[in-house]
Amino acid sequence: MRVEILSEDRSGGMVLQRLTNCIIKEYTTEFTSVLRPHRGCGYWPNNPDLKPEPFAAGLLELLPAKLRAYDKVYAGTDTILIVCIDSDDHDPEELMSRLKATCRKYASGIATVIAISVEEMESWMLADKNALMMAYPDADLERLAEYEQDSICGTWEVLCDVLLREQSARIKRIGYPAIGQYKTTWAEKISKYMLPGNNVSPSFKKFELALSGAVKQVLHA
Repeated sequence: MRVEILSEDRSGGMVLQRLTNCIIKEYTTEFTSVLRPHRGCGYWPNNPDLKPEPFAAGLLELLPAKLRAYDKVYAGTDTILIVCIDSDDHDPEELMSRLKATCRKYASGIATVIAISVEEMESWMLADKNALMMAYPDADLERLAEYEQDSICGTWEVLCDVLLREQSARIKRIGYPAIGQYKTTWAEKISKYMLPGNNVSPSFKKFELALSGAVKQVLHA
C-alpha cells in the first residue's frame, strides 16, 4: 500500500504523517507513506480544469492538477491519497464538501481521505496532552486547561502560550517566517509521542474514522 499525503505546510504534515502511520499499522505494516508539503493553503483556482498558474505553490491552487496526475498514475492500485488542510476561518463542513467533490471529479480511481484540522493543526497537538507533556515537561497546564478543543481562538497562539509561557508574547511579535520555524520545531518534538488513542480532537477523530475505512477498503478490494 502506498499513502500520499498532501499538506499545506511541513509542520502540519509531520503531525498528520505520524498519526497516519500509527492508524495504518493497526491494519498492516506493508505500506509506505510520503509527505508532500506545499507553501500554504493558497486559493481555489478560477478554472480547475486548466493547468495551474506558472508560480502557483499553494495546496488548493495545485490540487486539481495534482489529483489528475495521481489518478493517471495510481488509479486502480493500492494507493490512498490524503489531502490535509486547516479550516482557518472557513466553515469546516463546506470545505470538506468542496474537497470531496474535487477529489471525486479529478481522482475517481483512487481512495481519497480529507483531513481538516479545526482551526489549525496545532489543535491536534493540543489534543494529545500526554505527547505535549512528554515533549515539553514544563508546559503551562493551566493555560492548556483554558483551551476549548477545536475552537476558533488562534490555535497556534494558544500552543505558543502553553509551551513558551512568559516568552510567548515576544515570539508572537516576531512574526513570520520565524514563527514557521517554531511551528516546525513544536511539530517535530510533539509528534514523536502522539498516539491516535490519546487524541481528543473531534476533527482528528473524523479523520481517523475516514482513514480506517479507506484502509479496509483498499486491503479488501
